[in-house]
Amino acid sequence: MIIIRNAEVVIPGEGPSASRKADIIIDGDKIVSVGEPAPAGIDFEREIDASGMLAIPGLINGHFHSSANLLKGTVANMPLELFMLYEVPPLMEGRNSTRSAYVRTMLGAAEMLKQGVTAVHDDAFYVPTPTGDEINAVMEAYRDSGMRATVSIDHPNVVEYAKYPYLEDILPPELRHAMDKAPLMSEAELLAIYGWFLKTWHRAEGGRLRVAMSCSAPQRVTVNYLQALSELSRQHNIPHNIHLLETRQQRVFGIEKLGKSLIEYVRDVGVLDRRTLAIHAIWIDDRDVEFLAESGCTVAHNPVCNLKIGSGIMPFRKLRNAGVPIALGTDEAIADDGINFWTVLKVAGLIHNVTDPEYRQWPREDEILEAATMGGARGMVQEGEIGVLAAGAQADLVLLDKKTLALTPLNNVKRQLVYCESGSSVRTVMVAGKVVVENGRLLSIDEKALKAEAQELAAEAARYHEASSVGADRLEPYYRDMYLRSLRRDVGFSRWA
Repeated sequence: MIIIRNAEVVIPGEGPSASRKADIIIDGDKIVSVGEPAPAGIDFEREIDASGMLAIPGLINGHFHSSANLLKGTVANMPLELFMLYEVPPLMEGRNSTRSAYVRTMLGAAEMLKQGVTAVHDDAFYVPTPTGDEINAVMEAYRDSGMRATVSIDHPNVVEYAKYPYLEDILPPELRHAMDKAPLMSEAELLAIYGWFLKTWHRAEGGRLRVAMSCSAPQRVTVNYLQALSELSRQHNIPHNIHLLETRQQRVFGIEKLGKSLIEYVRDVGVLDRRTLAIHAIWIDDRDVEFLAESGCTVAHNPVCNLKIGSGIMPFRKLRNAGVPIALGTDEAIADDGINFWTVLKVAGLIHNVTDPEYRQWPREDEILEAATMGGARGMVQEGEIGVLAAGAQADLVLLDKKTLALTPLNNVKRQLVYCESGSSVRTVMVAGKVVVENGRLLSIDEKALKAEAQELAAEAARYHEASSVGADRLEPYYRDMYLRSLRRDVGFSRWA
């Protein structure tokens, strides 16, 4: 057993400044108790003196795409539909190496662990198609890092121009034909690889590694595949990742192609339930909020990414007031230009203040910390297991030094964690009862060697994307036309500041 003595334990969700002195006893991968000093006579394998330290539950990155970890700073700010055109050009050929998948995943894990992010919900995508070798590389990286990860396979199965309004009519015939020739996996092929993924990796490493479902987004897949993923989610009681109404153009897609909101659509086809992680949920109206609340789903809020690509501001207070649980995510490194989860907390705590002059409706710091811990756990369908410091929960926790500049003077613990902290105060990180960061140093990863190899592989990735961008440049005028045409379609409300 391990004991952490004299910590100031911060409890998300218990008011603006709830904290208390406590000893934390850990047996194996679980917390035994959080409370009074341990009785004499217990022989602990290790004692950690946390005097002068804050103890918080391990932070949970509730939405992430590890596949872009080598691409920081490579794409300029532009709307999602054009951004994705350059990130994953629909006419790109070939693929990066399996080693690249391992290194990019490990690089993200290293960055998150040093910040105190102990768990990640990784909606990994694979270009042009997922393979067992590449999926294994991702999972092996999380295994070796010591991080907790729930990972899905984000892969569309409809032709590119079918995912958008107007595009099929705008594109010249030769570009439509080129898209028709792009590789697509069938529903049966995708479900087969998910079956293998579940059998091979779900609940591996004592449950630290888990599998989730992902349709990417409802407009990107066939309805049969969408429903099949939802059924697997129900059978295994695991999350189903669905990007929903991230952009105004997706609102227009629903109007033009479906005659209804995409949220109403997923509800009508029976795939909106308590295991659904509704990612972004920006361009939603009051009826959509009702549907989300009725379903019991969790919404993943990615405020920094939403600013980077100009998607808009999610209606935080409407969702909270309706009882919708909210998780926080960095999204991907290319759409954030970083993986700093503390930045996400701060932006989530500030951006909504410009949407409503009634300051009593602005997010509170305890709500933000709750979203960064318990909300992420809810989205990963591990509520009560992670994101809390309580008897019986997994021993995922972080110790922060109270004597750093960010926390000096320490006037309000939760407020300063949300608005002052950058990750610089993190000293010790534990996942499943194992210390993976000590005195700010990674124990499970050779950081120097990892960064050197990542720098080498970045050149490979850059050459690959530079070559692929030739096709993106050909398509850009048509995507811009589609974007501008969508702006002219009235949707009845706005989510821009």
